[in-house]
Amino acid sequence: MKISGFSFVRNAVIFDYPVLESITSLLPICDEVIVAVGKSDDNTLELLQSLQSPKLKIIETLWDDSLRQGGKILADQTNVALAECTGDWCIYLQADEILNEEDYTIILSEITKADSNTKTDALLFAYRHFYGSYDYLGAGRQWYRQEIRAFRNTGKVISWGDAQGFKKVKNRTFEYGCYELERFTETHPRVMHKRIEESKEWTKYFDGSRLKPKPFRMKITDAIEHLSGWRIGEYKNFIEV
Repeated sequence: MKISGFSFVRNAVIFDYPVLESITSLLPICDEVIVAVGKSDDNTLELLQSLQSPKLKIIETLWDDSLRQGGKILADQTNVALAECTGDWCIYLQADEILNEEDYTIILSEITKADSNTKTDALLFAYRHFYGSYDYLGAGRQWYRQEIRAFRNTGKVISWGDAQGFKKVKNRTFEYGCYELERFTETHPRVMHKRIEESKEWTKYFDGSRLKPKPFRMKITDAIEHLSGWRIGEYKNFIEV
């Protein structure tokens, strides 16, 4: 079984996306990694080329600015990279999403099990959303809990909308870029350690207690979720099996 990783990015340096860490976290469990790199106003292309991995394939692209409404350009660029994937299964990460090396074993195990089950087309990855610094996690219904990030490469799957999901096991995906916060007490992916250390000069000033409190209705729905595990009105573009 062959596994393809894929992603897209543009202006990663200007916007400080941890794209090097993202791609580096994909490489160990993929046979190939495809990245669509949009023409940038910085050295994003050279940054990715510096990885010098034989698994890495970079596609240089031009973004169609007419597709910006609704984030369609993001799905378009995702599909450019996806079209080049030759694996039996694909793993997708956006430029601010990182896999934890502690989860590699379970990811590969779940993909192997899913590959032998014709009823399973994709796997959901659980998320940790960081906000303000690397010490705080977004908590509550405004932060999505899971998304499709691995799927069977049938040639019939496409990215849609703003590229958050796909049409068509719960390890963790760490997103560094996004009312209520909670302290992060787990272990960051190893590929993020250097960036986190270098960022302490500004993250030390972040105080999560100063954020605007969440609306009363959201407090009620979050309380229900905390007690029952049920998130009222949660969007799902998949059927769990």
